[in-house]
Amino acid sequence: DTDDLPDWLPEDEVSGMSVIAAPAHSVYNAASSAMDLIDAAGALDSVVMTSTQAKDWGIEKIRKLVEDGTIQYVGKYSAPDYEALLEGDIGLAIESTMIYHSPQIKEAIEELGIPVLVERSSYESDPLGRLEWIKLYGLLFGKEEEAQAFFDEAVAKVEGVDTGSVAETPSVAFFSVNSNGSVVVRKPGDYVTKMIETAGGEYALDGITDEEDNALSTMNMQMEAFYDKAVDADILIYNSTIEGGLESIGDLTALSDKFSDFAAVKSGNVWCTEASTFQRTT
Repeated sequence: DTDDLPDWLPEDEVSGMSVIAAPAHSVYNAASSAMDLIDAAGALDSVVMTSTQAKDWGIEKIRKLVEDGTIQYVGKYSAPDYEALLEGDIGLAIESTMIYHSPQIKEAIEELGIPVLVERSSYESDPLGRLEWIKLYGLLFGKEEEAQAFFDEAVAKVEGVDTGSVAETPSVAFFSVNSNGSVVVRKPGDYVTKMIETAGGEYALDGITDEEDNALSTMNMQMEAFYDKAVDADILIYNSTIEGGLESIGDLTALSDKFSDFAAVKSGNVWCTEASTFQRTT
C-alpha cells in the first residue's frame, strides 16, 4: 500500500520495489547461512520458519528449535508450503541465491504479499565482508547496536592476530575427496583461503586455475595434480561439510594411499572442519 510509504520515497519510484517493514517479524528464513548472523544479532526469536530440516542443521541450537517446532520446517526452498506461509502471517522471506534456480518460487511467494530478500553474503570474498552482513540483519530486526557490537568485536579479534610471531609461514591445504576420487579444493582468493592467510598461513594451492572458469568457489583436481601441489604442505585441513568427516589419519590414507607421502600426514598435522562450518557464518 503506497499510502503507508514514507514521504521521502516518491510513489513513482516504488514500481518493482519490495518494501520491507522493519523491525521484521514472523520471518521465513530459507538461507541457512543467515541463521547464525540473525542469532548473533539477537533476533532469532523473529524467525518462525525454515527450509532446512532439523537433521541438516549442524548448529545444535537451531536443530533443537526446529525439532521442537519453535522454528517450523515448511519444505525445501524450492517447494515451500505456501499455506503455512500464509497461516504464519510471514512478514519477510529470506532466500539464498539458490532461489534464482527456481525463480517461479520467488514470484509465488511475492504474489502472496510477502517481500523476498535474496541475501548475497556468500558472494563476499573477504571473511569480514561475509560477517558484515550482520549489520543488515541488525537493521532489519531493530538490533543495530547488537549487530555492530558483534562485528566490532570480531574485527578486533582479527586485528589482534600476531602473525609476525610465526618464525616460518606454514603452508596449508584445505580440501575434501569426493565419491569419484577427485580432490575438491577452494579456489585461490576464496574467503576460506583468505582466512588461512589472515591467520598467518599461506595457501598451498595458490596459483591453480580452473579450466571450467565458473563462478563456483571450489574446483576439482585429479589426485596426481593435488599431490604435486600439496605433498609438502605443513598442514592439511579436511573439509567435512559435504563428504563427511574423518575419524583418523587412517581414514584419509584409505581414500588414497598417496596421502601416506604427505608431509602433514607424516607429522600428524591433519585436521577436520566440523560439519556445521559453513552454517556458522560468524
